[in-house]
Amino acid sequence: MRVLVTGGAGHVGSAVVRRLLDAGHEVTTILRPDASAIAGARVVRGDVRDAAVVGEALDGVGAVAHLAAIPHPAGQPAPAVFANNVESTFTLLWCAAEAGVRRFAVAGSVNATGLIMNPRHPHPGRYPIDEDTLPDIADPYSLSKQVDELTARAVSSRFGVSVVVLRLPLVVERENAGRLWEYQSGRVGECAGDGWGWIDARDAAEAFRRALTADIDGVHVVHVAAPTVFSDTPTEELLDRHAADVPRARTFPGRSAPIDTGRAERLLGFVPRYDEPGLEDR
Repeated sequence: MRVLVTGGAGHVGSAVVRRLLDAGHEVTTILRPDASAIAGARVVRGDVRDAAVVGEALDGVGAVAHLAAIPHPAGQPAPAVFANNVESTFTLLWCAAEAGVRRFAVAGSVNATGLIMNPRHPHPGRYPIDEDTLPDIADPYSLSKQVDELTARAVSSRFGVSVVVLRLPLVVERENAGRLWEYQSGRVGECAGDGWGWIDARDAAEAFRRALTADIDGVHVVHVAAPTVFSDTPTEELLDRHAADVPRARTFPGRSAPIDTGRAERLLGFVPRYDEPGLEDR
């Protein structure tokens, strides 16, 4: 299968490109002029918001993995963050579906709930967090990820395509695990909204591969995450300290993540391999 990958030069996108190539798929990427390409992938240079660029990249493509986005509201004007992200997703999905592509995997985010980037840092209604956690959005990035999920549903309804939106938490590469661990340790109290979640980039890439090849129809939003919290503090202690007011549907022994990823396992057969940041390849 030939797969079109957007955002293929990013931390997660490059891992997805490599995983798909390793699995024997042909890969086309849409890259900006200054982005570095990965050996073995066909490259189309341009902007995902440009329908002509998307049309050129779709030649021979049977599935699409969409990861291109401004990844954070900081450092960019709010209108630019929102407009870029929602226009990219709409243009890509609509044009690809019109061209006959029927399989999509989209990089969603745990920020679709808005709980993490909301400056009030509201808590979820209960633990474990899952796909039904109610949103409380107050920033342009989280809003764009919520709209992306609506776009996926609209395109599926219009064209009858299958879309998996993968709600990604903090993505950790083996090479940057130590730096991110240090960064996260200074903001533990702000992370109750996503259950201190994280995922290894290699596991995220495998989740995308499975999303593109699983035997499913329609639109599915799924959480993917490592089975442990991104903290060296036991989970129950984290919850007692930072979210004592939130009901818990079960206990969370050791450092087990208060996140329900059962839908990803049931639909995609996805079980993460990496339960600690920075582990060598398995």
